[in-house]
Amino acid sequence: MSYLDEMFGLQGKVAAVVGGGGVLAGCMAEGLAKAGADIAILDLNLENAEKRAAQLKELGVRAIAIQMDASKKEDFERADAEIIEKLGRVDIVINAPGINAGTPVLDITGDEWDKIMSVNLKSMFFSSQVFGKRMIDQGQGGSFINISSASSKPPLSRTFTYGISKAGVNNLTQFFAREWAPHNIRVNAIAPGFYPAEQNKKLLTEDRIESIFRHTPMKRFGKAEELIGATIWLASSNASSFVTGAIIWVDGGFSAMTI
Repeated sequence: MSYLDEMFGLQGKVAAVVGGGGVLAGCMAEGLAKAGADIAILDLNLENAEKRAAQLKELGVRAIAIQMDASKKEDFERADAEIIEKLGRVDIVINAPGINAGTPVLDITGDEWDKIMSVNLKSMFFSSQVFGKRMIDQGQGGSFINISSASSKPPLSRTFTYGISKAGVNNLTQFFAREWAPHNIRVNAIAPGFYPAEQNKKLLTEDRIESIFRHTPMKRFGKAEELIGATIWLASSNASSFVTGAIIWVDGGFSAMTI
């Protein structure tokens, strides 16, 4: 086994990727699979989850798709049972469900607030409860990787409820890092900058893009594959064994920019 395989290889590990039918989380799942991990893709959209799982199987790993609503704890419990039945264990969890609405602050309804908070934040609480218990019972540690956002700090325009939910993700990440540390379960977050999919780019005005690039030292959008390095590092119990409670900014310098 090479040094890099020893440090970053994930052979024998099983990862549950919540929201894995999406572009960013799906790319992160592919990175974990290429590092040797078996993958469970959990997503509200079963068709997207099945497509991603089929792609991962072509890489020579085991992969399954599970339809679930991340805002419901019972769906996490059902998913956990299915993963154990089909893949045997859970070592890595990526929590990546997320929705946004650009509603002006005075027009945000209670229903909209509750839906965004439920998908973006409560889902990570339920995931931590269910899969955290599974990792404790297994007794071999584990790694949670929660997906935060550049909007978690400082606040960005058009992301009011979303930004507040992602600030909560940062806080939840550090709370669970403290909670699970005695069990060698590490809990960290990745905070991406701007990674618009092709369909989202069409919604960005020239003024919005100019504003984003002016605040991003690298003067461009991120690419989904640029999240893979941080993902594999945080997933590896060898490479990041003393890293927990960290928020890793993968944002082209956005979080470092002031004036």
